[in-house]
Amino acid sequence: MIKRFFKFIFKIILWFIVVSIALVFLYKWVPVPGTPLMVIRYFEKSDVKKETIWKHDWVSINAISKNLQLAVICSEDQNFLNHNGFDIKAIEKAYKNNKKGKKLKGASTISQQTAKNVFLWPQRSWFRKGMEAYFTFLIEWMWSKERIIEVYLNSIEMGHGIYGAEAASQYWFNKPASKLSQLEAAAIASILPNPRTYKASPASHYIQARKTWIVKQMGYFGQLDYTKND
Repeated sequence: MIKRFFKFIFKIILWFIVVSIALVFLYKWVPVPGTPLMVIRYFEKSDVKKETIWKHDWVSINAISKNLQLAVICSEDQNFLNHNGFDIKAIEKAYKNNKKGKKLKGASTISQQTAKNVFLWPQRSWFRKGMEAYFTFLIEWMWSKERIIEVYLNSIEMGHGIYGAEAASQYWFNKPASKLSQLEAAAIASILPNPRTYKASPASHYIQARKTWIVKQMGYFGQLDYTKND
């Protein structure tokens, strides 16, 4: 009986590994049609008076302004082009802050956020974090940095029911993502910590200050080179 049970568990784990690898490999080439978060948000009943919105228009990386690509990297993960999915220094800093009772900041990389948004659910748990690490390893192994940022920018939440760069650009600035200016890109990047609360336009004092900071970081960062760590 015990032997049969462990055999069953082994088969489940094996099939999970096979299916997950196949899915990550498929998404190396195929646009991601939707994510678990999009589905969860769609069926949420937290405010029945609000109209249910689901705007998500996939576009290629070439149809997303370099300004937005750079803005989100400067805002969310400035070491994105150098690490292999995990920013060890940021994790150590977050751990030290946690020990001091401070709020965790900056530990999650763009690769980790992509893995979480595309393949997993938003609940916080050690199991979910473990799965996030597994999928982060897979996408860093199979995808290029450019593909990771392409999937990231097409999948993340950028407003109430707004997902991806194209939908966000049309929603906030009535223009395609390819035409976003530096300030507009910084405005969208500035709301990413809490896109259901913050607004890219009109910007609050906090978002305005954050936008200014992001633009400065973009100037310091320089040109994007996705081949740096591929």
